[in-house]
Amino acid sequence: MTEATHDFSAKLRQPSLREPVANYVRWRRALAHARAAGSPDPPPPEQAPISINLDLTTACNYRCDHCIDWEILNSREQHDDTRLRASIETLRARGLRSVILIGGGEPTLYPGFASFVGFLKAQGLQTAIVSNGSRGERLLEAAEHLGEGDWLRLSLDAGSNELFTAMHKPASKSLSLDGICEWIPRIKARNPHFEIGFSYVIVWQGASRDEVPILENIHEIVAATERAKRSGFDYISLKPVLERSQEGAEVMEPEAADRSLASVIERIREQVDAAQCLADSRFSVRVSTNLRVLEEGSWQELRKQPRVCHMQALRQVLSPMGTYNCPAHRGVEKAKFGSADAWSDDTMAGFTAGQLADLIDRFDASVECRNVTCLYNSVNWWLEKQIEQPADAIDIEAGEERLDSFL
Repeated sequence: MTEATHDFSAKLRQPSLREPVANYVRWRRALAHARAAGSPDPPPPEQAPISINLDLTTACNYRCDHCIDWEILNSREQHDDTRLRASIETLRARGLRSVILIGGGEPTLYPGFASFVGFLKAQGLQTAIVSNGSRGERLLEAAEHLGEGDWLRLSLDAGSNELFTAMHKPASKSLSLDGICEWIPRIKARNPHFEIGFSYVIVWQGASRDEVPILENIHEIVAATERAKRSGFDYISLKPVLERSQEGAEVMEPEAADRSLASVIERIREQVDAAQCLADSRFSVRVSTNLRVLEEGSWQELRKQPRVCHMQALRQVLSPMGTYNCPAHRGVEKAKFGSADAWSDDTMAGFTAGQLADLIDRFDASVECRNVTCLYNSVNWWLEKQIEQPADAIDIEAGEERLDSFL
């Protein structure tokens, strides 16, 4: 069963999101017909992605060995705040619905972080924050702007102070897991209307980053769950570690485990089963889709991609280094189709739409993503089926309105 947050076809069938999806499907059908007839390509729709991952900064005050963005941390690229805000305004006018502040660095290190969160909310955008939790005072300030449907998730990955410090290597020697978790009741007291999650990336022996071994943390899953519940988090999210392939994509490689894969999965399952016993009406234990397929032994099924990744038109990454087609290819040159200013005004947006159309043509997901256990696999095949329908009318089955536009 797919975790609700990863059921992207259900999200795209929401009445509030069906129009941009239908516009995309209509364009892809028209493109196929034009090419079959030897006619000029029709222009892509004048619309923005529904959802973006926004990397506010590449700066980070941790040195995590398991960081998937290690290669781009603390580089010199940075957003111009005025142009970034203009980009958000252009995107919003063209249909952007949600922004996830995540990746490439620690978002709370961006100058004026809380003010920028307020700006996003003033634009009417659903807003989510993924943070390492080191700047609790800035998260507390930003919390005032968030509302129902928004969320904050802290990447913590440990149940003890000792393992947390060894895994994350925070720049401040005084920073501890205890200290970070003490901010949660204060944030909840300031604003109880959004969810706060404890993110736990599960690492096994044999996982590495640039051949540097990463510390295993399977044994602390239950302790972390107990801590999350005790500290007032709404949920803990459990997911497997990702590594960078030689081609640059984010991949899950359980085959690299030092022990037998069956043994690793058994140990994970024992811990996860025990953790799930701690769930109640106030606190949930969320097993990511990638972790579920790992436990089932079916993760390789999500590597079978269609040639066209349709989701790159509906969800993108905007970073100081440029605009990319997917979080799994953040910072990878062949996945880049625009600068950091790609959406800064209508002229740039029109040019960017053409660049994206070119990338959709040349980026063969069946090859480039052949080792990616892709969360968007099923929705890409669903969109492929919609495009291949012989009918002229676009008939996307209406779904339940979830008020969730995060992709």
